[in-house]
Amino acid sequence: MTVSQTIPDRYTQLQELIETEQLYPHFQPIVDLRRGEVLGHEALIRGPENSELHSPLVLFNTAMACGLEHRLELLCRRLSLEAYAQQELEGKLFLNVSASLLGTPEHRKGLTAEWLKSLNIPLDSIVIEISEQHPFDNYGLTLEAINYYKQMGFKVAVDDLGTGYSGLKLWSELQPDYVKIDRHFIHNVDREPIKRQFVKSICSIANGVGSKVIVEGVETRSELLTLKELGATIGQGFYLGMPTQQPKMECDSQEWLPRKRRAGSEKDMAETAAVLIHPAPALSFDDQMGYTAQLFSDNPLYDILAVLEEGRPIGTVHRSDLLELFSTQYGRALYENRPVTRILDTKAIIIESDTSLEQVSRLITEQDAVYLHQGLVITKDGLYQGIGNVRDLLKNITELKIRNARYANPLTLMPGNVPINREIDGLLKQTENFRVAYFDINYFKPFNDNYGYVKGDRLIQLLGELLTRHANGENFTGHVGGDDFVVVFRTEDWQLRCERILKAFDQAVREFYSPKDLEQGGIWAASRKGDSVFYPVLSLSCGVVHPDPYRCLSYHEVAELAAQAKKEAKKREGSYLFVSQRRKMRAH
Repeated sequence: MTVSQTIPDRYTQLQELIETEQLYPHFQPIVDLRRGEVLGHEALIRGPENSELHSPLVLFNTAMACGLEHRLELLCRRLSLEAYAQQELEGKLFLNVSASLLGTPEHRKGLTAEWLKSLNIPLDSIVIEISEQHPFDNYGLTLEAINYYKQMGFKVAVDDLGTGYSGLKLWSELQPDYVKIDRHFIHNVDREPIKRQFVKSICSIANGVGSKVIVEGVETRSELLTLKELGATIGQGFYLGMPTQQPKMECDSQEWLPRKRRAGSEKDMAETAAVLIHPAPALSFDDQMGYTAQLFSDNPLYDILAVLEEGRPIGTVHRSDLLELFSTQYGRALYENRPVTRILDTKAIIIESDTSLEQVSRLITEQDAVYLHQGLVITKDGLYQGIGNVRDLLKNITELKIRNARYANPLTLMPGNVPINREIDGLLKQTENFRVAYFDINYFKPFNDNYGYVKGDRLIQLLGELLTRHANGENFTGHVGGDDFVVVFRTEDWQLRCERILKAFDQAVREFYSPKDLEQGGIWAASRKGDSVFYPVLSLSCGVVHPDPYRCLSYHEVAELAAQAKKEAKKREGSYLFVSQRRKMRAH
């Protein structure tokens, strides 16, 4: 069959598929690499299995050759939305949009929004994915059109970054919510230094401008571990999940998501080694010394570089050792093609990023003096994060002590509002999984008026001690003010800890009452109106919220959610734990 015969045949098949809607949406999981959870799905399309148009490449090439690409795309979009709604898939839906469609008669403004409304799909669940393969020119998508989508409530992703001429220009002008790195740069990223440097640079730029990076085409565990090491937090590819009509994650996240390391009991400083991280490039154990010399030349601020195996540091290479080797006669010629492991220092100082600065300081001072000037390697769950130095450590410890003293509550000496807000904002920015518990003593004012501020202050201090004791470890405890406290839980046993706090408070508070008041179950005191009112023995209300880090923009929204949860808890009698199901603020 000739090419001239093939196109008409496919044109007839395509027309029939469109008329009868014989197109089948497939969904590929997009995975949060920090938490091992499905963040969303990309909608893809397939033709009938027994047809040559089953392949999406053949399907869309045929549509373009026949002038039916826009009609096909709109049908695919509607069918994908219907399947997404019918299956109630978790997370966001990433919809591919061709740049050229928006300026055509087939495209009607507001059509997608109408479909979403009829299917009861929230606008903020949809991400419009624009491919760089469709040039950003007069025939493509205008900046005004993108702003229109964003104003409607859609998120925007730039696809295939790195494959076209306009990538960085497109990125800077659109300011997308997501950037997808093309699979070319992901394939063998664990073995090719140039690709690693490209991915690392893109992740660094994204962090600076507020975009989230999605790495496409992840096909092996080794690639995934390397990408996590380079700063990637969201991934997509056959290793994580195949495109299917009923999608699921293919691999067990326990294979690449290490168990969370619990902080030690000595961790009493809010800041950790994470603040020391400089995102220095790293070496693979099979890199050559010539490449290592070039890397040192390109990065004059670093005297050491980490050497990695499957994303985990196995030692360091020192600039001085390499220079000494190359400075001998014929040194470079003899050694530049030798593996870097020849000068590997396996006694490097390697610490976890959640180690407190106090512990880091203690660890370094216990080392030989020669290591004090050579820096340290910082990891997270064993995976490389960057390089730190002693000068930054001393600077941060000094600033931390001053800041903690400045913002601490004077009564309990616990972190106040500023550190609490900073902690929550930091967790939101890192898209961490956490819960916020808001504690408030019921009927505290009449108790304080009746027994005096000295006993009232002692009770507040007691509650602070109870919270600190029961919420120890990697959780954060703060004193909002008065009788209001907050615990930011990162441990999974948050509910058990809250219940223990309520029980401990109920037992301890009885020591603050006279036998007479205990016998009658409370006190008589003047209300705000001046009437004599009976107030029962003090109890503790606790409202817990589980913020969605992808939908809560700042601590302001989390604080409002927590305040509402606490308000619900206070409606109940006695000490009560209320767990809110709301994860974001409602749109006004």
